[in-house]
Amino acid sequence: MHWYEKLNQYFPIEEMKSKEHMETLLKERPEIYHKDEGPGHVLMYVETDDFVFIDYLFVAKETRGQGLGHKLIDKLKAKGKPIILEVEPVNYEDTDTEKRLRFYKREGFEHARTVGYRRRSLATNEINEMEILYWSPNEASEDLVYEAMKKTYNMIHTYKDKTFYGESYQPVDEVLTVENKRDDLLEDL
Repeated sequence: MHWYEKLNQYFPIEEMKSKEHMETLLKERPEIYHKDEGPGHVLMYVETDDFVFIDYLFVAKETRGQGLGHKLIDKLKAKGKPIILEVEPVNYEDTDTEKRLRFYKREGFEHARTVGYRRRSLATNEINEMEILYWSPNEASEDLVYEAMKKTYNMIHTYKDKTFYGESYQPVDEVLTVENKRDDLLEDL
């Protein structure tokens, strides 16, 4: 099965980039956008000078519990940079969300408590709220996490979005918020 199909079957539609979007990133942004693929996994990630962002991590059901996810995370940790990712909030009707969160907690990831992420899906037109997790080899501030997320959103998530989806995603300052800005946003609702 093609790597994109594996991701597409595992991740919700509102979280998926189009195949064309991802292939274009691999082709046009190879200095920062990477694919690590094996028989039991697909890892799509961004690497800049100062952080790594995990775009997608898929481990096949038949290879789960064998330490493959841990090995992939360790490979990224060996780069010595903070690692950041978006994860669905726990949905107790979907055990995968709980397992995913437990996995990242075991790997030493923390919630970015001050960073909010809410984006309207161009596929479903629904608001998609994600939690931001991060791991750091040293004490990284949540300000660094926020700045890295802004950079990722602008460089990767919205890269040629109008070309691929017929419209643009929201501007970064509508999607990402910092705690004090999140409080102001909630008051406006």
